Amino acid sequence: MSERPLDADVIAMTRAWVASFVVAHDVCPFAGREVRRDSLRYVVAGDADPERLLHTLIEECRRLDAEPSIETTLMILPEGLADFDDYLDLLVVAEALLEAEGYAGIYQLASFHPDYVFESVAANDPANYTNRSPWPMWHLLREASVEAAVAGYADPEAIPERNVTTLRDMGSAALAEQWAACRRVRAND
Repeated sequence: MSERPLDADVIAMTRAWVASFVVAHDVCPFAGREVRRDSLRYVVAGDADPERLLHTLIEECRRLDAEPSIETTLMILPEGLADFDDYLDLLVVAEALLEAEGYAGIYQLASFHPDYVFESVAANDPANYTNRSPWPMWHLLREASVEAAVAGYADPEAIPERNVTTLRDMGSAALAEQWAACRRVRAND
């Protein structure tokens, strides 16, 4: 990647991705409600140091503890995790840290990366776009909210397969263009 945009632009790109991809294609059927409620927090953790990123993760947990009006946090990681394997390695540490800090069962991490590839899936399979985002990021979710949303949904087990079918029908070229369009958004647009 070339030089990183300003934090405001990184957030604008991420907001565009959430609206024009995640919500528009119903990849997460629960996201639209939270976007309308403006209950998503977008934070740029603009540090390449893994220890500082992990510290920021715990700070975000504490913020969620203190501010129930924030439903979820998208922690955007634009520095130092461009390599997907490095990202996955730090994700394992982040999940272990949540457990060690007593946040297991309270918060969970969903993972997104520009080069996301599911295990046993070809890199060019459109299904990977369910977890591809403009920047590496951790999505910090309130586990009780996830459980409540899933309990009120008719067939939550069908969501992943429905997404795979939808994205494969769209095709890699169309998905890559949509994803690239999000990367062109700027805060002042």
